[in-house]
Amino acid sequence: MKDLKRILSNQKAELETIDLGTLCTRKEEQEIQLNSKLAQIVIGVRRSGKSTLCQKVLLQSGVHFAYVNFDDERLQRVSAEDLDDILQELYAIYGAFTHLFLDEVQNVSGWYLFVNRLLRQGVKLILTGSNANLLSGELSTHLTGRYHQIELYPFSFAEYCAIKGVDINTATTLAYGLRDHALDEYIMSGGFPELITSPEINKRNYLFSLREAIIKKDICHRYKVRYQQTLSDLANRLLDWFCQEKSFNDIAEELGIKSVHTVKNYITYLQNAYLLCLIPKFSLKSSERNSGRKLYAVDNAFISQHENALLTESFGLRLENVVAVELLRRLHSEYEQLYYLRKVQDFEVDFVVVESSHVRELIQVTYDFIDPSTKLYNREINGLLKGSKLTNCNNMTLIMMRGEERDIEVNGKIIHCVLAADWLLQRKD
Repeated sequence: MKDLKRILSNQKAELETIDLGTLCTRKEEQEIQLNSKLAQIVIGVRRSGKSTLCQKVLLQSGVHFAYVNFDDERLQRVSAEDLDDILQELYAIYGAFTHLFLDEVQNVSGWYLFVNRLLRQGVKLILTGSNANLLSGELSTHLTGRYHQIELYPFSFAEYCAIKGVDINTATTLAYGLRDHALDEYIMSGGFPELITSPEINKRNYLFSLREAIIKKDICHRYKVRYQQTLSDLANRLLDWFCQEKSFNDIAEELGIKSVHTVKNYITYLQNAYLLCLIPKFSLKSSERNSGRKLYAVDNAFISQHENALLTESFGLRLENVVAVELLRRLHSEYEQLYYLRKVQDFEVDFVVVESSHVRELIQVTYDFIDPSTKLYNREINGLLKGSKLTNCNNMTLIMMRGEERDIEVNGKIIHCVLAADWLLQRKD
């Protein structure tokens, strides 16, 4: 391939300019096992910081590694047949390395055969990808358990505070006030790293371009989507419906799409590309679990910044979206699952955390929780109590933006009321 050595050398030069002192420490760094024989794969939405995370871990470890970024437009025509040539050039540039970092490797058709061969040869591999199908499809079929998955989302609120220099430990009026101010900003602006660390970036243009890249590169190109405008319109409407329960039939009918099968496929593509998070309904019956989904944006930045967005200042729904993504971020076991619970015309519980078929916690999210005489107060409390009776779970949490942190005892059951900032920061005060 023409200019291959120059391209890879330029990528190496860019890598060498990284200032580790400016990078945020993320808990997912601890999950990367550099000495493992398994391929370490970091997957998540574009621009969530996957490349930076891997680069930071590798540079700090001191291991001798080589790097190639397949999301480089100069490498867009690379095929599986070119990978040996790339490997040879990497050895020429880096010498005999022990670790190889392949960034956005899913852009190369047939990449898994190359990865499999390198694993057999004992090369330690670190990969990133922006599509969950990278795991559920090619990896499960071709690597058969020879990989370790790390899922990465945009910055959490704790990481947002770290980057912004917000004091999360001091218990003064000033510190509490500044944390609340930071949370207000986070709820409205989201956690995409570049938007936080580079405030000069035009936020609207950045997010529009990012969304377009997700749809075109991670979905349309990968799945050979014919009706790209339909997919784009669907994505916009689904983002407008964040925190709402929708069935595939409802969505098809509301958007005038004749094929429910097409709607289901397109939504699966959007979920695989991490633009949307879909949380299923909790039920002991599989038919009911598949009957509906609640829709969440992978980051609050997408809620307002998309084409023809229905602008809303609803802090309550935005807080629920933040909590949904944080709960997904905290699920680290294949035995842990997240649901919502809803009985029409009766009650709803925002989140049900399940571990090995056992309901571990019921979580309700609200903005203001002050006056016990209000309908809102009673709705949240009654939802938890009825959910507790149905699931036989007595571990109940109510997350609130405003209110008094305390335990409420109702009918012999305890409900833990916690401030959203403390819950997101995992403070135990």
